[in-house]
Amino acid sequence: MGPTLRATRALVLLAGFYLLGLVLLAALAAVDWAAAVHTPGPFALKVFLVSAVLAVPIVRGMFMLRTPADEDMPGVRVDDSHEPRLWQTVRDIAQQVGTRAPDEILLTGDVNATVSEDARFLGLVGGTRRLHIGLPLMTGLSETQLRAVLAHEMGHYGNADTRLSAISERGRVHVLRTIVHFEARAGAKVSKERARQEKKAAAALAKGRKAREVDTTGTGITYRAMARLYTAYGKFYLRATLSGSRRAEFAADIAAARIAGRDATASALREIPVIDAAHDFYLNRYATLGADAGLLPPPGEFLGGFRHLLAARHEEVDAMRGGPLPTEPVSPYDSHPPIAERVARIEALPDDGRASDPARPSLSLLADTERTLATVEEAVLTPAALGLRRLDWPELVHAAMSVHTEESAQCFGALMLGAEGGGDASAEGGAGTPVEGGAGAPVEGGAGAPAEGGAGTPVEGGAGAPAEGGDGAPRPGVDDGAGRPGHGAENGTPGHGAENGTPEHGGHGTPRSELEGSGGGGGPLGAVLDAIDAGALWRMAERLPRSEVAAAATGRAAREFARPQLRAGLSQLVSAEYLRQGRARWQLSWTESAALELPYGHADELPDALEAAVADRPDTEPLRALLAPVYAPEAPGPVETQPPGSAPAPTPTPATAPTPAPSSTA
Repeated sequence: MGPTLRATRALVLLAGFYLLGLVLLAALAAVDWAAAVHTPGPFALKVFLVSAVLAVPIVRGMFMLRTPADEDMPGVRVDDSHEPRLWQTVRDIAQQVGTRAPDEILLTGDVNATVSEDARFLGLVGGTRRLHIGLPLMTGLSETQLRAVLAHEMGHYGNADTRLSAISERGRVHVLRTIVHFEARAGAKVSKERARQEKKAAAALAKGRKAREVDTTGTGITYRAMARLYTAYGKFYLRATLSGSRRAEFAADIAAARIAGRDATASALREIPVIDAAHDFYLNRYATLGADAGLLPPPGEFLGGFRHLLAARHEEVDAMRGGPLPTEPVSPYDSHPPIAERVARIEALPDDGRASDPARPSLSLLADTERTLATVEEAVLTPAALGLRRLDWPELVHAAMSVHTEESAQCFGALMLGAEGGGDASAEGGAGTPVEGGAGAPVEGGAGAPAEGGAGTPVEGGAGAPAEGGDGAPRPGVDDGAGRPGHGAENGTPGHGAENGTPEHGGHGTPRSELEGSGGGGGPLGAVLDAIDAGALWRMAERLPRSEVAAAATGRAAREFARPQLRAGLSQLVSAEYLRQGRARWQLSWTESAALELPYGHADELPDALEAAVADRPDTEPLRALLAPVYAPEAPGPVETQPPGSAPAPTPTPATAPTPAPSSTA
């Protein structure tokens, strides 16, 4: 469908919205006339009032609502003097497509590339064109692949998609606002009626009479009926306009294949979900690791650190590239076709003899990559994030993980000792634990537990799987350009006990005075070890989260249910104690999970010591011997540590995090 036909269709659909409003106004006028002619004056007056109230949202939707201006996406505008090679590349591609080049280029912090145009007079007159390019996208694409992405975006300009979208967007906004207005009126009407009936019922009860049940059925029905009419048209409008958007994506893909080559275009489309998943993993597990502790990577490394991850984990990223494309549910309300269908259409084109060349990274188009990364980072981070303390990556990992480890240990210790606030913790990560894929946790399994799907792998299940800890995990301090905090949100993975039950308190709990017996040293670890020596281990275990099956178990079966949680939680206390003593250090790794480096030989002895502490006949002496400086200070001297790559301290293995949905270029 050519631009003229698409413009005509968009105008007809927009005119349909106004036609619907005129029809409804005419119907209200007809009702008013009939009431005036055939009904008594007081009743006709009520009809006039109702008609006037219903007409207000219709008129507002038709004539008094302007399409809101697009919100500025956070980024940095660059001109010829700053990025001459990038500008020249964009202009060359625009010329090959046969369209006018953008007037502005903005570099952003997203895994995306989009175009926009400030069209006027319902898109009949063009305006300022803007091209947004995400630096994380450039980080993962080769120069050839980026040319395909840019050709796709220039294809939108060439097909007048950005101009015609102004018409479609105006219709969407007006229909939606009209629906919202009617629904708001209906809700206010229901609330007012409910308050009236509740007040009347309260008065009846005060007089000793039986109050009638509050019933708002039928209240606001006229508003809801009008909303349903506009909702039905809105669904039709969206299905019609978004089907055109999907066809526009296919047309832009064809333009990209013509300019950049079939293989380069297909390769770029395949690469985008991989980059998106890897970037989610990087943000959740590295870039925002220290946000809760008030820490961020050095300037430029919040965005630039993604390069280290892609380089270090290239084998895993290659496996994702070679896997099947992500499957996406198809909906008539999707603005983009499924990525798999787009790739299939491109790969079905005849071979043009231009193979994709992935050798040179697209970041080489930037004049000064480091300076650009730092400048864009300042633009996309929130003021609060920019005020955080900056540390080099090794120091950041150690400091942040030490904070998370301490918080996790305190939670478990409070739970075991029955202290205030410990009821919601669990041995496998409660609030503040670094091992459950929560806010900013960089590793699977905390203190050295292996990642799911392989040692330190950012994906679960191998090829094509999106990164673990994806969209559901929060990204503190990142502005996504829509007035919201950064992607995600939300949403860190909650802690899980071994039995996924609910913490229980009281009952058979051991008194705190008994748990804090003498001879155990200071801190929660010392108190817990003293309590174990006093024979309170299995009474403390009753405070742990338990499933119904575990709660019903007795004797040896109950101990077997509790033992893994006890061992895992105790390892958290031990790890925190090593860190307090300065005898352990968290080690950064871009290829696998961060590991807690222990004193020489302790990695081999610690598992047996933990097992002895939670045995049927507990023995805490092996643990006390390993942590001797806490209870029997030694003469000062250098601490011999185990070299990097040694076995880390054990902690619980986290649950699998939600899988993020892949995205595609606009």
